[in-house]
Formats: sequence, C-alpha cells, structure tokens
Amino acid sequence: VAMSDTVAGILTTIPALCFGLVGLTAARLARRVGVSTALVGSLVVGLVGIIVRAFAPGVATILIPTLAAVSGFAIVNVLLPVAVKVWFPDRVGVMTGFYSVALVVGSALPAAVSVPLAESFGGWRAGIGLWAVPVAITLIPWFALRGRTGLTRAELGTLPGPGTVGERPVATEVAMRVRRNAQAWGLTLFFGFQSFEAYVVMGWLPTIYRDLGLAAGHAGVLTSVVMLISAPIALIVPVLAARSNDQRGWVLVIIVASMLAYIGMLAAPLAAPVLWAVLLGIGLGAFPFALLLLGLRARTSDGTSALSSMVQGFGYLIASLGPVTIGFVHDVTGGWTVPLWFLFALMIPKLIGGLVAARPGFVDDPVTTGDDPLPTP
Repeated sequence: VAMSDTVAGILTTIPALCFGLVGLTAARLARRVGVSTALVGSLVVGLVGIIVRAFAPGVATILIPTLAAVSGFAIVNVLLPVAVKVWFPDRVGVMTGFYSVALVVGSALPAAVSVPLAESFGGWRAGIGLWAVPVAITLIPWFALRGRTGLTRAELGTLPGPGTVGERPVATEVAMRVRRNAQAWGLTLFFGFQSFEAYVVMGWLPTIYRDLGLAAGHAGVLTSVVMLISAPIALIVPVLAARSNDQRGWVLVIIVASMLAYIGMLAAPLAAPVLWAVLLGIGLGAFPFALLLLGLRARTSDGTSALSSMVQGFGYLIASLGPVTIGFVHDVTGGWTVPLWFLFALMIPKLIGGLVAARPGFVDDPVTTGDDPLPTP
C-alpha cells in the first residue's frame, strides 16, 4: 500500500502509544488486586485478544482485540520488574538479564516467522492466531504460582500494622515520593529516549541502509547484526552493572556507542557498515540497562511498582513520537542526513537523564527526616 513516511510512522507509533497510556495504570491495578492477579489477568486479556483478532471478520474489527492484546502485555511489561524485585532481591541483575533476552527474542521472532507460518497454515489468521499458544503456555506456571508468590494485594497496597502516613496508604505515599524524585524523572527521560531510538531503529533502519546505497540483502543482514548484538548485551550488561551502586559509567559506554554509530553512518556509511551496526547494537543495550535500574533504584516493591509504571508509561509516550517524527523529518528533507543528526542530538537529553538515574540512591526513600522509613521487601 502506497503511503508517506509520516503515515507509516503513525502506524508504527500506535503500539508504543498504547503501551504508554496503559502502563501508567499498572501500579494502581497492582495495588488493587495484587501483582500476581494483575499479571495473570493481563496475560488472559492478551491471550483473548490474540484469539479474537485471528477470527475477526474485517479490518475494522481487528482494532479492538489488537488494542486489548497490546494493553494486556503492556501491564505485564510494567509489573515484571516488580516480580524480579520481590522474588530475587539479591539477583536483580541476573534475572533482569534473563528476561531482557526473552523480551528481545520475543520481539524479533514474530517478525521473522509470522509470514512463513501464515503460508504454511493457510493464511494470515493462522499466522497470527498461533501466537496464542506460547501465551497459553506461559499462563500455566502463573496460575500454579498465583497466591503463593508473596505478590498479593498485601504486598502492594495498605500494609498491615503501621502502614499509613497521615490518611494515605503506604503505597500511595510511596508513589507520591517517586513522582517527586529527580532520579525517577531522570530514568523516565532515559527510558523514553532509548525507546524513541529503538522504535526508530527497528522501524526505519533497513530503509535507511538502502537509501544510503546498500543493497536490500545487505541492509537486511546489517539490521540482523544490530538485533543479534543487542541480545548478548541484554544478558551481560545488567549482570555486570548490578555489581556496583553507581552505574553512570555504563550510561557513558552505551550512549557513546550510539553516537559513534550515527557519526559513522553520516560521515562514511559504506566505509565500515558492520562496525556501525555493532556500535548501534551496543547502544540498544540501554533497554535492558533501564529495566535493571527499575529494580535497583527502589528499596520496596511498592516503590518498584510506582517507578516502573511511571517510567514505562511516560517513557513509551515519548517513544511513540519516534517513528512519526523521523518519518515526517524524512518527508520534509527528502533524505536521512537530518533525521540521523536528529537522533544524534537526542543522545544529549538521554545522557543527562541516564546520569541522573544511574547515580547511587533510592527513589522511594523518605524525602524528609519526619517520614517513617518503609520496610524493605
């Protein structure tokens, strides 16, 4: 279908926009029903959305189940760092690395195999409907563990005993502390601009490579290199970064890698395209690194929940501007020089936010000496 780059960017932006809007509600949902119930319920919503979408009679009726599926998975995305914080408080880096790799693979695999599946099983309905199978399998252990995980309503909500500050439940007070904390807003900026960058790279990189003079096949290979590099980075960086209380050095490494990649693509795109792809893949390590900080920058499960909801909610809203903005700039300028410089310039606020977020500290610590300290998980 013929469309401008701006329109193509708008279509790519819809999932990120949905992730942002729904993500902002995740912490409140978890406080009401508990993290376990919220996770199971969200997975069920996602499963039903995938199944209904496969049987939708027309294009118009595909939209609602698609939004339902994306919304369910958005809540899961926000609450997974909370589960890691509660279950593995001493292994946040390792477990964040494991599930970051799962997220990377889970994002790349459908794009690679959905068309072959559709061709093998007789059409697009089967191709998208088959993705209900892994979701259903994922639900089995969650149903088995629900209620025995410690992630119940008592864990995120009004705590027993001295669990209020004034007239507000502890969880609400923690959420207010998080929203007033500079590190929380720094992490929001860092997550938002790294997601902005990631959506642009995933959506536009093959086109950028082709327009820079590479053959279509070569452009596809280089895009695969970027994604392949990001997978081991997602496993290694959280493990190593979690060993220190100060992660600002990792912020510099990640952002400098992205900057060098953009400079290389601007100055000499055909001189060392593999090197630029590797550097860009290292730069995309900002995603698992940001997920790690969600677990490290809060002492309590309430704090992790509030931080994750805020960071991912507002972060994905920032990210939703990425594809459409770059598409519009390309339409207006007729080339990729200005869009690449635009991405390079975005590394500056991303760097500032990352340095604020990565310094030692906790976003849910009492803001004044008059506050009572909260229990650790």
